[in-house]
Amino acid sequence: MKYNIQVIWSLLLVIGCSVSLAQEKLIDRVVATVGTSTILQSEIENEYTQALIQGMQPNEEYKCYLLQQLLTQKLLAQQAAIDSIEVSESEVDDELNRRMRFMTQQAGGKERLEEFLNRSTLQYKEEMRPHIGELLLAQRMQQHIMQKIDVTPLEVKRYFDGLDQDSLPYFNTEVEIGQIVMYPKLTREEKEQFRKRAEDLRQRVLDGSDFGTVARLYSEDGSSVHGGELGFATRETYVKEFSAQAFKLKEGEISEVFETEYGFHFLQVLARRGEEVNVRHVLIKIKPTNEALARTKEKLDSIQQDVVSGKIPFHTAASLHSDDKNTKFNGGMLINEQSENRTTLIPVDELDVETFRAIDAVEEGKFSDTYQFTEQREGKIGYKFNYLKRRIPPHEANLDQDYAKIQDAAMQDKINRKLSEWFEGRRLKTYINIHEDFQRCDELKIWTEDSGQVVASSN
Repeated sequence: MKYNIQVIWSLLLVIGCSVSLAQEKLIDRVVATVGTSTILQSEIENEYTQALIQGMQPNEEYKCYLLQQLLTQKLLAQQAAIDSIEVSESEVDDELNRRMRFMTQQAGGKERLEEFLNRSTLQYKEEMRPHIGELLLAQRMQQHIMQKIDVTPLEVKRYFDGLDQDSLPYFNTEVEIGQIVMYPKLTREEKEQFRKRAEDLRQRVLDGSDFGTVARLYSEDGSSVHGGELGFATRETYVKEFSAQAFKLKEGEISEVFETEYGFHFLQVLARRGEEVNVRHVLIKIKPTNEALARTKEKLDSIQQDVVSGKIPFHTAASLHSDDKNTKFNGGMLINEQSENRTTLIPVDELDVETFRAIDAVEEGKFSDTYQFTEQREGKIGYKFNYLKRRIPPHEANLDQDYAKIQDAAMQDKINRKLSEWFEGRRLKTYINIHEDFQRCDELKIWTEDSGQVVASSN
């Protein structure tokens, strides 16, 4: 192909939400037509403004990329309509709400966001609804094209044999490691101070304080910047204790204080929509006491000794005792989340500092001592020890040691070729008209090249 299809198809993964700052009135015009859809200059300007807000330096050439992005989106969305692929209104609402929460956080609050937009967030959401619906259709169409693609072992070998053997990639040290994790469990008496804090804040709300303000000031949850609001979600979205409260209350009602694995909450139901509910909440996290930390370390030290002595297999100990949900039912083994095949081989430079230090001097088949760590996502403090199953030194790529990574690469190559074929076939059958002002864009020449399509030469 004469174009970089990987770039084209990755466009859909990076389409951001469009923010229009208050600016001088732009006389709009059609800059491109693809099939039955048109693309306006204002659409490109909105996307360009968003890129500037996110820190990009002014660059008029970037508008070529944005137009290519919109052309790709519309071509996919049109095919989705032909193939009867749909997205629901609730899916559009969820995506709109997610984007508005992100934008509000980026702007520093709803009021500042509305200043940026020069309109209310409600008005902006309605303006964005058709664009978001089209974007979701395009993404679903792309998934539909890719869903049946697979590679056989023979295809993996052929792909590897076809690589330039003089310039194969060189891989850093990789390890297969397991872990058993334990978090402190506080007694009822130790938890009481955190429950009382939540009760006091709930009483403030009942006495007339604004719920959103209390959440912004005191909630220990990422939603605090949105006044504790979580957006519409189904029952399955939350842990069972939270869902039980969220789905039994009427609109406007405030729950009692209740406990989940994250701490003590109270919530208010803002709205219901079918099987979904929108709530806001306040969270007070339970922080471990010194006594609870000491009990946890003592218990995990005992388990570690049982594993080291062979009294209990590591995988059994992980399934019985580990508090890490991501590994306890996988024999305690960590998964490389960057791998399509979810391999257990992980480059050492992708390990967190604490884990790397723990296993650096450990021999294959041996175990680290227990050590305290801080969980990265939620900041929870706990203890763990690691099992080093295998360490692979730095080496040039080969099928024996790197099959999973080569399989990933072969799969991506096959996906790119499939998408290239699809894109080329639809492009040649679709009427495409691009304004002369964008004829300077090299990346847009593929849209009219050898297709017999017309490039507009006037306004």
